Amino acid sequence: MSLVRLNIKGISYSQTQNGAYALILSEVDGERKLPVVIGAFEAQSIAIALEKEIKPPRPLTHDLFKNFADRFDIVVKQVIIHKLVDGVFYSSIICERDKIEEIIDARTSDAIALALRFQAPIFTYKNILDQAGIYLKVNPKKDEGNEDASGLDMDELISEEVELEGKEAGYQDLSLEELTRLLEQAVGNEDYELAARIRDEISKRG
Repeated sequence: MSLVRLNIKGISYSQTQNGAYALILSEVDGERKLPVVIGAFEAQSIAIALEKEIKPPRPLTHDLFKNFADRFDIVVKQVIIHKLVDGVFYSSIICERDKIEEIIDARTSDAIALALRFQAPIFTYKNILDQAGIYLKVNPKKDEGNEDASGLDMDELISEEVELEGKEAGYQDLSLEELTRLLEQAVGNEDYELAARIRDEISKRG
């Protein structure tokens, strides 16, 4: 079976399942998306790995695993989403130490959080993408003049896409000093999703 490489398209909050998120994976050489339901902790961990500028005051579980692996010269080579049963994805982490390769079973959310930290590629098999992959339609409600006009219609998923632009609007009236203070509080409270939005607003002001 042939492997298909995936990239992370984004994370969406589920309006129907409390505390659940949809991780959207996109095939590299195609237009299909693979939605994977994950928990809030895993969504936060993946979001932190994507936001390179946000550093937690203490290592999260996946950061600890990365530090442990680095100390003992273990490298994550790749992650493969290898099975789909009753809507649940199963993944394997391909590791290497002293030129000896090992395959470790893992939850897909954990495997992807680690893949990001090791900068390892993410793959799935073509038959899984054929079975669970979807084409997300362009949302016609988006402004044509908006650079983000290619927004995704998430009605086909369990969740609706999080509109960060709307959430950031509440920060426009705050000064840089107030935003910086909120950013420090968010990081201190380990609310990294909020911290990322505040950092984006600060970045916009140059």
